[in-house]
Amino acid sequence: MTKLRLHHVQYGRSFRVLWLLEEIGLADRLGTHLDVVEYHIGTREMRESELPQVSPAVRIPALEIGDVQMAESGAIVEYITETYAPELGVRAGDAARHEYLQWVHYSETQASLIEQLNLQMVFLRPPAKASPVVLKLNVARLRATLKGLEQRLEGRDWILDRGFSAADIMYGFNLFAAPFYVRLDAFPNICAYKARMEAMPSFLRAVAREGKQRFYTQDFYPVPEL
Repeated sequence: MTKLRLHHVQYGRSFRVLWLLEEIGLADRLGTHLDVVEYHIGTREMRESELPQVSPAVRIPALEIGDVQMAESGAIVEYITETYAPELGVRAGDAARHEYLQWVHYSETQASLIEQLNLQMVFLRPPAKASPVVLKLNVARLRATLKGLEQRLEGRDWILDRGFSAADIMYGFNLFAAPFYVRLDAFPNICAYKARMEAMPSFLRAVAREGKQRFYTQDFYPVPEL
């Protein structure tokens, strides 16, 4: 039986990979089952597990498909798409290839800001308080990336004119986490886009695997006063 194992943190970047695996039904296609190894942020279990053998930075996601081992969510999504679901990607030489790559990787610009805010607002505790100035700057940068996405979605249901693609899957994690730091009321295109994602059967299956989120302890994290 072909190994299919996802090293995963609940509602982290690895959600992108989980959603894609559900969308294409890769486990069924390979005649295997998906083994999800879940870790808890802030513990030693990631370094004390098999993860360092798969992920050079000892971070998630990491994926094992048979003898193939990969880390980095964007790389994994591109590899799975090109290898198993080319209909969700854009082939080299296609006129839309540059837009596809642009928006796949734009998602990481956005996700890196979410990661910083997660570290500063959720992980850090007194006396190691985060700087309100830095927090305000990162929230402003995150809002700017959302404005860019809002503009891209004007008149479109999905990132690409041709329809749903792996580029959209890259935003599943982002649009789950961003509303904890930036209110989405000012972004109607994104709100509608998020609702379309959340109605997809594959998205619902991935969320069902995740269960109730355990990371954020409040609905919104305002920037502390100076």
